[in-house]
Amino acid sequence: MKDLISLADCTADQILGLLDLADELKAKQHAGEPHRMLAGKSLAMIFEKPSLRTRVTFQTGIFQLGGQGVLIDTTLGKRESVPDVARNLDRWVDGIMARTFSHHHVIELAEYAEAPVINALTDLLHPCQILADTQALREHKGHDLDSLKLAFVGDGNNVYHSWVNLAAKLPLNVTLVCPEGYEGDGAILAAARATAKGRLDVTHDLEEGLRDADAVYTDVWASMGQEEETAVREKAFAPYQVNGAVMALAKPDAVFMHCLPAHRGSEVTDEVMDGPRCIAFDEAENRLHAQKAVMATLMG
Repeated sequence: MKDLISLADCTADQILGLLDLADELKAKQHAGEPHRMLAGKSLAMIFEKPSLRTRVTFQTGIFQLGGQGVLIDTTLGKRESVPDVARNLDRWVDGIMARTFSHHHVIELAEYAEAPVINALTDLLHPCQILADTQALREHKGHDLDSLKLAFVGDGNNVYHSWVNLAAKLPLNVTLVCPEGYEGDGAILAAARATAKGRLDVTHDLEEGLRDADAVYTDVWASMGQEEETAVREKAFAPYQVNGAVMALAKPDAVFMHCLPAHRGSEVTDEVMDGPRCIAFDEAENRLHAQKAVMATLMG
């Protein structure tokens, strides 16, 4: 692996290797064992979007690995071209992570920089989130993913796209449950279905979509950059709110997952977020460990 732009670019063994390393690094962190695998190395951290989890976990993670993070709040392609940004950073740092709107900008960074580039979120994909989520799913449901069904309730967005990409490599069954018109990128789904070992389904029916689900996942109805669509989206997605009644449609031991931030009272209720089946904060913790695994693998 040179970069992590999309899980679709990874092999199953590479993804499993990252997950196993994330488990190992989490155990070391909890045991207080030093793991300065990137001592003296630096990571450029580009942020176009506000951030809590991404910023704290990457900056803390590179520090725990013995390196340092350099924060860069900018809009790529405005002050200077993305290739020129890549060429400059390449002379100074050992890795580049970017949280951007345009997915193409991350592709350009990887094309023009020799240093590894990590996609920390674009409007199209969110691979680091799904690695952390899968780590949490394995912790709660075991490593045998092929028997599991994840119901993604809501918008076919960047998080859903990365779940689809993962399911194309690992034998996980994913069902999108959404209103009509919000099914996500058809090309991503078609490409994943071509190689997927499990089922990749799309339905507009909650009862059908959540039947036999081992995990129920949701995300905000309007992502950053979609604020002008908020009213329309709230109306469309209101019937798809994950509440106690919706969770009851899944298996009795199904876990609830959310990439956060959660808009309580919109896509999810307090009852579910604060309930015993919610593992959203385990997922958030694992952002630290999964991203450390990515950095250690690419920058080591």
